[in-house]
Formats: sequence, C-alpha cells, structure tokens
Amino acid sequence: MRKSKFFLHSVISGLILLFAFNSSYSTDLIPQPPIENSKIFESLKLKSNILGRDVSYSVYMPADYFISDRSYPVLYLLHGYTDDETGWTQFGNVQHIADEAIQNGNASSMIIVMPDAGVSWYINSADGEELYEDFFIKELIPHIESEFRVRSKREFRAVAGLSMGGFGSMVYGLKYPDIFASCAPLSAAFFTDEEAQNMDESKWDKMLGQPFGAGLKGSDRLNGNYKNYHYKKLIADYSKSKYNNVKFYIDCGDDDFLIQGNMKLKAALTNTGVKHEFRVRDGSHSWSYWRSALPQVLSFVSNSFHR
Repeated sequence: MRKSKFFLHSVISGLILLFAFNSSYSTDLIPQPPIENSKIFESLKLKSNILGRDVSYSVYMPADYFISDRSYPVLYLLHGYTDDETGWTQFGNVQHIADEAIQNGNASSMIIVMPDAGVSWYINSADGEELYEDFFIKELIPHIESEFRVRSKREFRAVAGLSMGGFGSMVYGLKYPDIFASCAPLSAAFFTDEEAQNMDESKWDKMLGQPFGAGLKGSDRLNGNYKNYHYKKLIADYSKSKYNNVKFYIDCGDDDFLIQGNMKLKAALTNTGVKHEFRVRDGSHSWSYWRSALPQVLSFVSNSFHR
C-alpha cells in the first residue's frame, strides 16, 4: 500500500511538472499580441453649438493608453495662422517627437489635442460672431474630458502653440489660470504697439481684421478688442488672480519677425513679477524651429503634471 501511494504521488508530481514545462514551453511558441504603438486620430469632428458648425480636431494617444485603464494629463497644442488641426501632425512631426520624449523618460505619457481654429486667433472676435474662445473653454475641453480617459484637474492640463497658436496659448494661460497649470507659447504672435499701428492696411484687415476689427487705422487699432487682449492688460489681470502660479515657458528665434513683440512680452512679465522662463535661440519663424522646440515644451509641461 505504501509503495502504491508513493507511485501514485510520483505520477501526479510528474504530470504536474510536465504540464508546467509544456505550459511554459508552449507559451513561448504562441504568438504574443504586439506592443501597441501611439496613434494619431486626425480630423475628428465636434459639433459646436456656440460656433454653429462642426470643428475638427486631431488627437495624439500615447502607446500605453491602449494597454492600460489609467487616465492621462492633456496638452492642448495650437496651430499657427492659415494652418489647421493637421499642422502639428503633418509638419510638426508631433507623433515621433512625443514618442521619443516619452520613451526616453523626458516627458510624461500624455494626450495631445490639436484643434482647428481657422484664423480666429483663438479669441472671441471683435464683431462677436466668432466666439472661438468660448467654444474652446466651454465645449472643447469638456468634450475631450468626456470622450477620453483624461485627468480633468487643473494641474493635469497644459496649453502650448506656435505663432497665432502661441498668442492663443498665452492668452489662455493668462486668462484662465484656474484651468491651465502650464503654458508654452512658441514664436507667439504678439506685435509691439508701433508694429500694430504701422501695419499695412491690407495686411491688418486680412490677418487681424476678424479678431480685432477690420478697417481700423493707426492708434484706433490699439483700442477695442485689441486692448482687451493686450498682453499688458492680461498680465495685470493675471497677477491679481489667486491662481497666479501658472508655469510659463516662452521661446522665440532670434531671427523671427516677432522677436520684438516677444521681448516686450517678456519685459511686461518681468516688470509685473510674473515668474516665467524665456528662451531666445538661433532660428526663424519656421517649422524646423518649432520642431526643435517641441521636446523641451513636452518636458516643461510634464514637470507641471508631476506632483
């Protein structure tokens, strides 16, 4: 009886070992699902009641979004004048740059939202017919936070952009410090008052007529909606806010035609005591410059996401 018990025990142990071995062995032979890659969803549509039309937007989704159930911080990345929601995806190489920054540990895994803003300058227009700023704050952000796994607290929300988008991101960072924790404008389209007053009539009307009022000349351009969004007013209002701890990173090329406006912006921030980082690098108003700036932008906003 003892012998048969031993034999039975040996057989069972052997079967267990054989099963374990075969299980381990066969697992190696079974094709494993590939590691997910990041994805760009380009030109998605959001029906806006405020604007009365569909608005397109593109989204960068980090690779681990598809293999986890966690929620992610969000960077709203704004395009420049005459571009659209595909600017950063097609010319800015955002997917490759973000992938590399995240994989190297230089940036947090994040969702990047790139909305189309036409030539609205991301603000409410002078005639009140294009309320893009209202759309962005009241419709786009809530939509993104309902459609994707997003960390919806202020400290996990950032805004950045280039040129017209640099202007828009700075406006949002200063006007809505209760919504954004960090802000990184590149080649922000801020003009000096002298540049605005002396701008050619056709250029003013074509580029700035919608946001600030067409047909204006000279010093009249500095009033109305232009004054509402003047960096000095925005900075003064921001400095009085209880949320005056937004992290600002400003970057403009030394050969950029907007460098004088950016220097004025920097001086106003300094004179008002608003903390910020300011960079002037070798370069002009070009995609090669903005692509070279994006890794540092991703690293900078990631620091604001960390707790």
